Amino acid sequence: MSEPEPIVARRGARAARRAARAAPLPDNLRPVMPGMPGGLYKPLADADVLRIHRAALDVLEQIGLADAPPSGVEYMTRAGARQTAEGRLVFPRALIEDTLAQAGRHFVLHGQEPKHDMEPWGSRVYFGTAGAAVHIVDGLTGAYRDSTTKDLYDIARVVDTLDHLHFYQRSIVCRDLVSPEELDVNTAYACVAGTTKHVGTSWVRPEHVQSSLEMLHLIAGGEDKWRARPFVSQSNCFVVPPLKFAYDACLCLETAVRGGMPVLLLSAGQAGATAPAALAAALVQEVAECLAGLVYVNSIKRGAPAIFGTWCFVSDLRTGAMSGGSPEQALLSAASAQLARFYDLTGGTASGMSDAKLPDVQSGYEKAYNHALVGNAGANLIYESAGMLASLLGFSLESLIIDNDIIGAVQRTIKGIDVSDESLSIETIRKVCIEGPGHYLGSDQTLQRMQKEYVYPSVGDRSSPNEWVIQGRPTVIERASRKLESILSSHYPTHIPDAVDAAIRARLPIRLPRESMRPGAPKT
Repeated sequence: MSEPEPIVARRGARAARRAARAAPLPDNLRPVMPGMPGGLYKPLADADVLRIHRAALDVLEQIGLADAPPSGVEYMTRAGARQTAEGRLVFPRALIEDTLAQAGRHFVLHGQEPKHDMEPWGSRVYFGTAGAAVHIVDGLTGAYRDSTTKDLYDIARVVDTLDHLHFYQRSIVCRDLVSPEELDVNTAYACVAGTTKHVGTSWVRPEHVQSSLEMLHLIAGGEDKWRARPFVSQSNCFVVPPLKFAYDACLCLETAVRGGMPVLLLSAGQAGATAPAALAAALVQEVAECLAGLVYVNSIKRGAPAIFGTWCFVSDLRTGAMSGGSPEQALLSAASAQLARFYDLTGGTASGMSDAKLPDVQSGYEKAYNHALVGNAGANLIYESAGMLASLLGFSLESLIIDNDIIGAVQRTIKGIDVSDESLSIETIRKVCIEGPGHYLGSDQTLQRMQKEYVYPSVGDRSSPNEWVIQGRPTVIERASRKLESILSSHYPTHIPDAVDAAIRARLPIRLPRESMRPGAPKT
């Protein structure tokens, strides 16, 4: 009779398995990766998608949009839109059909490093940030304070390290800057300096877009290199719902399209306030507005890269306040993914805009079910997915770390279950049951699949109660805070050469001190 395995040996084997699990895998062997296909969840029947499309065409043909700038009127009427006696632009069905036929498709959204390039078409899913929060929330104390340019840069460099966030869109407002020009230029600079992932941001004036393009040309190594690999997209609220163009935003859109910058056509009606309370009607209005935006972009440059940005927000109809974490929000964003696929367009929508004021239980459950539905619906680009609190008014760096865990878990549900001859494991079952120890803990397959098929949280706790007590009963926020401190004290991206940075600072009013972008920089 063999001797039982010593406890020390068992602990050593367990430690070895943990070490093997902690070792990084090549990207192609990871259990989840950017751009996995979703699309299995469909909140709308195919016939309902078609009804919404036809209703949107009716809105465009019979009601149209008001307040286009003169340049926009010229572009779109030349393409086939018609201006009514009341000054509204209406869009014949044939114009929409022609635009959809010639619209840009299957365009890559580039990172500054090619490893971060995204291919957001079909049902491929990518998660990123976004927003215009005006407060930073301290996850440990619950204190709210005004957000700053340094905060924006710090968020970018944290996102740069997180596996499950695939792009970085501006997430806060730099409230330490007063001048609109300085705000626009410094926002773009802080984002592209903090990460090599694809960046999205917005501008309030076309001349600010042009100044930023000059900066991006310097970083890219020339205008030709920028146009070959544009690594920044413009988030453009080109409409003021319901059905009005936003004058200055439209001028920014024109400048971006001519400058080779991808544009997120962002329609953000709020159901029950600036969009109809009926969810189907809210979708109709959003689709109509984005189709009009698509006409606008293609009338400037046929086939220019444009993201179909139906961001259908929700009101709490008891108060009229926005409710970013509601189940209705999840349904609308998931339906938006279906509609973008119907048009075979790159689609962008929002998910993860918790109504909670802190990274707490409410924040966790609201983000989890929103991401699970929207991700499994196959939304190409999921914005607002990490860090957002208080219905987009607050941003928490601790929440950013926690939400990365949530997104990783959701990505695993998107990947689904591998059913193949190898995964059905008949031979493995035979060996364990007939030849082996009667369990699978040490089998070759278990060790092989431990990393490739299973996702593990970085700050979520799976320890036993006894282990948790020994560790000092840490909360998830405390664990996230420790990880955040480690990232912020060590990760300072250096992808923009000093000479290029100096040239940018010589031309533009950059307010983020260079010394704050190096190790040993003071905390915010």
